[in-house]
Amino acid sequence: MCLIAFAWRADPRYRLALIANRDEFHERAAAPAGADPIQPHLYGGRDLQAGGSWLLASTRGRLAAVTNVRAGMVPDAAPRSRGALVRGFAEAADSAEAFVAGLEATAREYGRFNLLLWDGESLLFASNHPRFAMQAVPPGVHAMSNGAFDAPWPKAMHATRALQSWLEAESPQDRPVEQAMAPLFDALADTSQAPDALLPDTGVGLELERTLSPAFVRGAAYGTRCSSVVLAGVDGTLVFAERRYGPEGRFEGSSIAQLPWPGVQGPRVP
Repeated sequence: MCLIAFAWRADPRYRLALIANRDEFHERAAAPAGADPIQPHLYGGRDLQAGGSWLLASTRGRLAAVTNVRAGMVPDAAPRSRGALVRGFAEAADSAEAFVAGLEATAREYGRFNLLLWDGESLLFASNHPRFAMQAVPPGVHAMSNGAFDAPWPKAMHATRALQSWLEAESPQDRPVEQAMAPLFDALADTSQAPDALLPDTGVGLELERTLSPAFVRGAAYGTRCSSVVLAGVDGTLVFAERRYGPEGRFEGSSIAQLPWPGVQGPRVP
C-alpha cells in the first residue's frame, strides 16, 4: 500500500474504519481480494511474486497493512519481502505488541516499511526506517503513506479529510453499504496533483514527486493497482471492499465481502 487513512476508536459505529490505495508496478502479479486458498480465515489480496500481502484481515480478529518508505531512487537490498510481515501477523496468534517486539532483531532484513497491526484490541504502528521504532496508535483519524507516520503529505491530508467527512455525514442504515462507501472510493480515485510547495522531498526528484503526489497514481507501467475500504463495525462484522485497476487507471473489477469479526459486540449506532 502507498496510502492508508484510518479512524481508530473515533466513531461509535466502527472500531476501525480504513481506506487505502496500493501503488505497484502493473506487471507484478497479484490475486484480487478473497479468502486465502490455504488458510480461508485470511481475507485480502495476495502478492503472487513474493507470497505476501499489502492488506489482510483474519476472521480471528486481526488486521495488518503495510506501505513502503520512499528514500531515494535505489531501494535498500533486502532479502525479505515486507509483504511477509502482513501475512505473518495475520496468521499469528500473539498480540500486536509481542509480534513487533519479536521483529526488532530482523527488521533490517525487510524492505523499508511502515506497518500497521491490529490484534482486535491494540493498534500498533512500526517502521524500520530510519531506524526500528514502534508506537501505540492513539484514538483519532490518522494516515500513513511513504514517509513518517501522520506526515502531512497532501495525499494523506486529502484522505484523512475525506474519511472524517464521511464519518460525520454517513449513516450506514440509509442505503446499501456499496452505495454508502462510494464517497470513500471517490476520494481514493482523486488524481489532483499537489502544488510543488507542498510536495515532500524523498530524494526522487521533483518530476517523480509530482507524479506520485495524487491519492490515485495513474501510469502505464506503475500506478494504483487497487483501492480498499475496510469497516470493522461494533456489531461484530467486518466489511472488506476492493476496486482494482490496470495501466492508466483502467477499471478491472471489484469485490465486497462481509466477514465475521470476533470481540465485543453491540448495536449499530444510527
